[in-house]
Amino acid sequence: MTVIGIIAQGTMGAGVGRRLRESGAEVRTLLAGRSPASAERARAAGMTAAVRIGEVIAPTGADFVDAGIIGGPPRPGYSPAIYASGPTAGQTAVLRDWGIDWRVIEGPIGAASAVKMSYAGITKGTTAIAAAMLLGAARFGCAEALIAELSSSQPQMLARMRNGIPGAYDKAYRWVAEMEEISDFLEANPPSRDMYAAIARLYDYLAAAHAETQPGPDNAIRTLDRVLGRG
Repeated sequence: MTVIGIIAQGTMGAGVGRRLRESGAEVRTLLAGRSPASAERARAAGMTAAVRIGEVIAPTGADFVDAGIIGGPPRPGYSPAIYASGPTAGQTAVLRDWGIDWRVIEGPIGAASAVKMSYAGITKGTTAIAAAMLLGAARFGCAEALIAELSSSQPQMLARMRNGIPGAYDKAYRWVAEMEEISDFLEANPPSRDMYAAIARLYDYLAAAHAETQPGPDNAIRTLDRVLGRG
């Protein structure tokens, strides 16, 4: 039986582990120091503890492959895209046989992570820009006119905003660090670097609103919902 180790079993790790287990692989994970919720996710996914994983891999000089995940956790009929790069990435293509959408690309260690960061920068960056402009329109009393214009001239964009912005509310706190990482990724281009550092602050602002630490009618989440016709 093929044995595959997964270091962390958050929502994504547990989902990938479940897909691998359902496809016939034995999946092991590390539970030491993890929360009871993480342990339960691992148990439900059919993953077993492997306490020595970290101790075994470090001294072996084992091949290392860079990988980045685009999409949500696996579910019936769906798998996120997982990009892999590095000199030995081709050896990992066998993971496609275990129900994973594993995509090996040309490039060194770091190329797969760069795909992930570039994609996230576009999708989550445009969501942030849209949220910022809707909040600005609300402050200046022109939100209704803006939505009417978008409905007329950019209906697909408006539909994406109505789906993407509310979908960011409960994830905004996690996206802060992700935008900061993208800012570091763009360090060689200071304007781009600074833009994503600011986007990180915007998601921190939205996370605070979602946690109800911004009281009153000016709460950013309530404002966005009102502008988007959600209440």
